[in-house]
Amino acid sequence: MFELSTLGTFIVVVLGLFLIPGPAVLLTATRTVQGGRKAGVMAGLGIATGDFIHTIFAAVGLSAILMTSAVAFNFVKFAGVAYLLYLGIRALLEKPTDPQLPQVEQVSPLKAYGQAIVTEVLNPKTALFFLAFLPQFVHPERGASVVQFLLLGLLFVVLGVIYTTSIAMSMRLLGRLVKRVSWLARWSGKIVGTIYIGLGLKVALQER
Repeated sequence: MFELSTLGTFIVVVLGLFLIPGPAVLLTATRTVQGGRKAGVMAGLGIATGDFIHTIFAAVGLSAILMTSAVAFNFVKFAGVAYLLYLGIRALLEKPTDPQLPQVEQVSPLKAYGQAIVTEVLNPKTALFFLAFLPQFVHPERGASVVQFLLLGLLFVVLGVIYTTSIAMSMRLLGRLVKRVSWLARWSGKIVGTIYIGLGLKVALQER
């Protein structure tokens, strides 16, 4: 169903995005600091659950559009390209800031899981990202589009769980590492911006 090059590109882009500190990383780190490793792991699982819910909505909605009209699906796909380019340009222009852990109350692992789900599901930026990101790797001629969406989303979720779990299990080591690579905070916007723009341009040029 998927070519190895497609899956390879998807994995590389996802891993590149994960390396840039974002809300999911900060939430996982915060829960780990305030509730221990178990709370951090559960927060990561909650984020992954929210991401998979977004995947299901994107898969059902975009597959329905594809069944209705290939032209409409291509319109949505290129709208996604435009959104990725917008994210990339905005990230490149943003002034670098030092990431700070948000101040939240200490919670149990179960509550950390539930709060992470709600936070991720209700985040409109996450919904827009999935609607823009997943269609770039779906090729209807290679099989059922809804299955492709779900498989890509599941792969994204699995990689996310591995990443957030690694953060929760190695917070002390990561804290020392971040202090030594402070340049990452300064260049994170440029890195993620390049990833977004590169992906958007790659897909746009391929379709032409």
